[in-house]
Amino acid sequence: MVEQALLYFDNERYRLRAWCVMPNHVHVMIDVWDGHPLHTIIWSWKSWTSRQANARLRRTGAFWHREYYGRFIRDAAHLRNAVAYIENNPVKAGLVPAAADWPWSSAHR
Repeated sequence: MVEQALLYFDNERYRLRAWCVMPNHVHVMIDVWDGHPLHTIIWSWKSWTSRQANARLRRTGAFWHREYYGRFIRDAAHLRNAVAYIENNPVKAGLVPAAADWPWSSAHR
């Protein structure tokens, strides 16, 4: 469900470069497009997915942390390292032997 939310406006409001949906957090790298500020994109993802998750779990209340951590990519090397970090997160956590084995990530696609 979270991955579907990330993909929904890809190439319409932003360009999704890399992502990984983990059991307790999410990593996402996007190119933000004019007219679609980062905070509204993240609000959209969190708002929709929290309603869906709470309905499925038959609960109410906060689902996501209020904050998020954003960074600017400095250069091509930083981009490669950041994508590798995002896509290898499930490997580092011991969930899969290879990044492409994690079904909820850009490495899998």
